[in-house]
Amino acid sequence: MSPECPPMQDQRNPSQVPSSVGCVQLRSSRRSRAHAGVSASSAGKWLCGVAIGSIILGLGAPAAADPSDLPPEIGYDYGDTETPRTAAMGGALRAFSSSTESIYINPGNMAASRVYHIGALAALWPEASRQTYGAAAVDSVGSRTQLAGGLAFAFNRQDPDGIDRQWNDLRFALAFPFSQQFQLGMAGRVMWMKENGDGPLGNDQVASGLPGENIVRDFTFDAGMAFRPTPEFAIALVGNSLTNPDNGFLPSRLGGGIGYGTPDFTFEADLVGDFTTWERTTVLAMGGFEYLAGNVVPLRVGYRFDEGADTHWLSAGLGYVDQQVAAEISARRSVSGEKATAIIIGFKYHLESAGAGIAAGFD
Repeated sequence: MSPECPPMQDQRNPSQVPSSVGCVQLRSSRRSRAHAGVSASSAGKWLCGVAIGSIILGLGAPAAADPSDLPPEIGYDYGDTETPRTAAMGGALRAFSSSTESIYINPGNMAASRVYHIGALAALWPEASRQTYGAAAVDSVGSRTQLAGGLAFAFNRQDPDGIDRQWNDLRFALAFPFSQQFQLGMAGRVMWMKENGDGPLGNDQVASGLPGENIVRDFTFDAGMAFRPTPEFAIALVGNSLTNPDNGFLPSRLGGGIGYGTPDFTFEADLVGDFTTWERTTVLAMGGFEYLAGNVVPLRVGYRFDEGADTHWLSAGLGYVDQQVAAEISARRSVSGEKATAIIIGFKYHLESAGAGIAAGFD
């Protein structure tokens, strides 16, 4: 049984259970358990401690003394909240997202596994002087109808000695598995943002923000679906900001993903069109690969091309996951264009990972 995403039973034939798509699976044999061994358990506890400690320490980290030299849109990064898994995969998780990251990237996948997870994350962008701290919960076992629900909140602050942009991002989502092959979900999103610093022309009332007032206070929603013609193959389609807020802070986007996964590895490629951030429609292309080593250590690498910012990114990450907890860390670095780095740390507690569910990803 998977500690993260146990497979769904076919109600017509309970004896036939599809394989876990990209899920971590604890083998029932003693040899498999012994292979994970004491060293993996110790490493997992150490990584969990590092994740929790880093999040706590990050809350008290001093802000940079100088304004960021990066264009604000690079550090803002489309207003996305990335989990360690999402960042390590280059953002390519629309087809195989699971657990709490589904709220952010494809709400339909909340119904792809039967879990009750809560988690926290911290993201640091040194060059952009941005910090993000968030928490999320997903419950797909509490409803007899198999309706899944999720709630997430993130606080962000960017360049406190420059533009001093602060925003809060609240999301609430529902998803339903219409069959083993098809899941559909929607996520409401409320954002409120202030800019209390200098604009591109310095401390100018026109170029700067509105000190103490919200420059953005808006509601929109995302919708996502996932289709699995076979247990190993997944296709996804996701729309963001479907109310068309007509601003770059809540960009309207349409993206899709296609992936292949087994209990030991996942490969996915995504393509996203952005209609509002830049002066013309731009494309983001991304791909990622993850492998489960020793049955408890996910290893991930990813790539992303951002046409609007004209940047190429490389990413990598690792973690520890078992039936009770998950701790992960990842980094993303631009290798062309404006140079920027993102470091994301996350911790999750699995209140429940049992029952019927479609498996999707190990996290």
